[in-house]
Amino acid sequence: MTHKDLAYAESLIAETPDYPEPGVLFRDISPMLADPAALREVCAAIVEPFKGQFDIVGGIEARGFLLAGYIAATEGVGMLPIRKAGKLPTPAAAVTYNLEYGSATIEAPGVLKPGERVLLVDDVLATGGTIAAAREIVSQLGAVTIGSAVILELLGLGGREHVGDIHTVFTA
Repeated sequence: MTHKDLAYAESLIAETPDYPEPGVLFRDISPMLADPAALREVCAAIVEPFKGQFDIVGGIEARGFLLAGYIAATEGVGMLPIRKAGKLPTPAAAVTYNLEYGSATIEAPGVLKPGERVLLVDDVLATGGTIAAAREIVSQLGAVTIGSAVILELLGLGGREHVGDIHTVFTA
């Protein structure tokens, strides 16, 4: 992995002004996910500080699933889906948290073993509510979050202040 490879991956993140509402600059990682070299480099950068330290990757719905599945497969570990409420028939843990414009609930199945080491991954860190809730779910299930990582941190929205230590590949 080189700085040039990551710069290429970052260049693929598309920007759409005034979406989903006026004044918001939406950053879309879809073009980066569609490029195999960029996807490979970004996932390697996500894992780098945690290599060999986790037993399972927790992917937060929806784009976190894509990252977690790829990382789990390449690292030879399992994957924990952390879902939006109502998507699992028997969730073992659930946490409700605040968003910029309301609240949301995420849930997870009871597949973690006590003490299992979890790396949480998602696409974007904004206010930090989702990552904080996912950490709480891992704790409720008796496992340990060894780290959290995202592709893109949106500076100025207070996410890092809310969640503390988090690994980010890019900032905007």
